[in-house]
Amino acid sequence: MDDPPAWIAEFTVSPQDFAAQLDAIVDSGRTPVTISAVADHLAGRASLPSRPVVLTFDDGFADLPGPTAEALADRGLPATAYLTTGAVTPGGRSLLPPAPMMTLDRAAELERSGMEIGSHTVTHAQLDTLSGKALAHELRTSKAVLEDALGHPVRHLAYPHGYNSPRVRAESARAGYETASAVRHALSSRRDERYRIARLIVRRGHTLADFEGWLAGDGARIAPYRDGPKTVGWRWYRRARAVVRGPVFAG
Repeated sequence: MDDPPAWIAEFTVSPQDFAAQLDAIVDSGRTPVTISAVADHLAGRASLPSRPVVLTFDDGFADLPGPTAEALADRGLPATAYLTTGAVTPGGRSLLPPAPMMTLDRAAELERSGMEIGSHTVTHAQLDTLSGKALAHELRTSKAVLEDALGHPVRHLAYPHGYNSPRVRAESARAGYETASAVRHALSSRRDERYRIARLIVRRGHTLADFEGWLAGDGARIAPYRDGPKTVGWRWYRRARAVVRGPVFAG
């Protein structure tokens, strides 16, 4: 959008820049696939094309079933949308600040346009700071709500803001997800981990040259790799803060 809410502005792009980025994908020679194709590869069920690319969209903002889905469909680009069920369900509650959101009844419309649907939890909390009971609720309830709306299993999860831990990854598997996407600010690879698939965030300040560099396989670290001391330390700080303040918005 051209005029996003201030809290999300860094993670949005203008319609013109979005169109240029999609055209760059088409021109790159890469083959767009959904996260299910990646899951099948990581599970040894199928191979990927030689130069795959996955497009993902988190949260469920109002533009998703309209101009975003249309721009993708016009170019024949599949994608995966991870929906925060508490934010897209009328009367639902989430930790997302105010923003125009789609509604859950349009999820099936997204599927018809060529977009796969995954879970992005109920409230968009920092999952690695939650108690076991609260974590299970976030993972299992969001999955059940989406499956009820769509009428089929929902196999994939994205951690809000990428926050995860060994405990979160194990609980995601127990909840029935086949994959979970993190962030990691890195390029994924054919050896990536099924429950923290690396992604790159396209920020408003990124140039088309940055985007084209990623498509060429340059300009970012390649996963998998171990968490560094700063990541681990930041996790423990957030856990301690959550004990005092309760669940915190992951953003």
